[in-house]
Amino acid sequence: MKTDKKLFIETYGCQMNFSDSEIVASILSENDFSTVDEASSADLILINTCSVRDKAEQRVWKRLKELRAMKKKNPNLKIGVIGCMAERLKDQLFETEAVVDLVAGPDAYRDLPSLIDAITSGQRAANIQLSIEETYEDVEPVRYDSNGISAFISIMRGCENFCSYCVVPFTRGKERSRNPETILNEAERLFNEGYREITLLGQNVNSYHWEQDGDSMDFPRLLASVAEINPLLRVRFTTSHPKDLSDKLIETISLHPNICRSIHLAVQSGSTSVLEQMNRKYTREWYMNRISAIKALLPDCAISTDIIAGFCGETDKDHQQTLSLMEWVPFDYAFMFKYSVRSGTIAEKKFTDDVPEAVKAERLKEIISLQQKLSLRSNKKDIGKVFEVLVEGVSKKSVHSMMGRNSQNKVVVFESSTSKPGEYTLVKITSCTPATLIGEHVN
Repeated sequence: MKTDKKLFIETYGCQMNFSDSEIVASILSENDFSTVDEASSADLILINTCSVRDKAEQRVWKRLKELRAMKKKNPNLKIGVIGCMAERLKDQLFETEAVVDLVAGPDAYRDLPSLIDAITSGQRAANIQLSIEETYEDVEPVRYDSNGISAFISIMRGCENFCSYCVVPFTRGKERSRNPETILNEAERLFNEGYREITLLGQNVNSYHWEQDGDSMDFPRLLASVAEINPLLRVRFTTSHPKDLSDKLIETISLHPNICRSIHLAVQSGSTSVLEQMNRKYTREWYMNRISAIKALLPDCAISTDIIAGFCGETDKDHQQTLSLMEWVPFDYAFMFKYSVRSGTIAEKKFTDDVPEAVKAERLKEIISLQQKLSLRSNKKDIGKVFEVLVEGVSKKSVHSMMGRNSQNKVVVFESSTSKPGEYTLVKITSCTPATLIGEHVN
């Protein structure tokens, strides 16, 4: 007789982790688990972790300490750590936190049922084996934390760029791409279920490449194929590496109105010498060339980025080059961080973390301040324009307003008594903040 065991998954980090959590939920749903909304009602709590930033790891350590009390009240509760942090810090997790029963890396999710069987009998269990083949392409993710409108599809796993600051190649392994047929089938199934926006995911999404029986598919062709499923299906993708952003990809976007006019292109630094230290494989000039190519064919395209302040050896001049590049682009929004050393990376082994914390903090403050001005400037330019908005739901700040996003991935809040989630509606922008466009429904 089957028993219904309760699963709660806490997800930290990037969109890839949220996609992985849906894969985990699917695998465990085949093994008598159902997801619950509260950790307090779970038989098994899995914490899906990210190691890209030190801050993300510190949040997990803090959460594990909080779970001690919960486990003390319920000795039968099992707790597992999965994802990149599990891959990187298995021994430390077991040694430091007695609360942890299970550790599983990103390529070991199919093994979770057997690991759970082991911990049920009182053992600790772990699998952090990396794979050169695993893509989970035959697993239909459980969209357990979804709005029913937007969904992620992982099209590839792993990374081989070896940026000197990054742990991902060591925690996610080699690049491998999914069979395109499984991607297209998943996208079509989601559209038929009512989803209207799909984001194609990969650590380096535009290096996607599939080859079999003399046929091959690159990322531009795959992107076009997904867009051609239905013109009412919006398609996004992340994350692109500047060295792989081809003219062919930009042209593909320009030919399909339902491929969103929004490109996330992580620059990390505006200084060629810092980029070289980071092993980013492009120069400031190359990045600017890619931005110019985007603007030439996609003049209405929003461009976002990632920026690291205070990387090893960064001078005041290097920092000023980052600020000047931000102004030159200019970015519509950005994810901005202080550099933190990640153990096991090339930077930890080869370079000295020689920028003082106070200097890092000051540089990050300047970057954030400038970006807020750029974001506000960008949004002010949209006042008076009419955008097609995919409605996602009721605004968090007012039950009388709806919210959604336009093709440029900007949040739009507007009053409407007729718009429903999942519908496209026209909204005229009347005002804005640095983070949000505010408008009125156009009949």
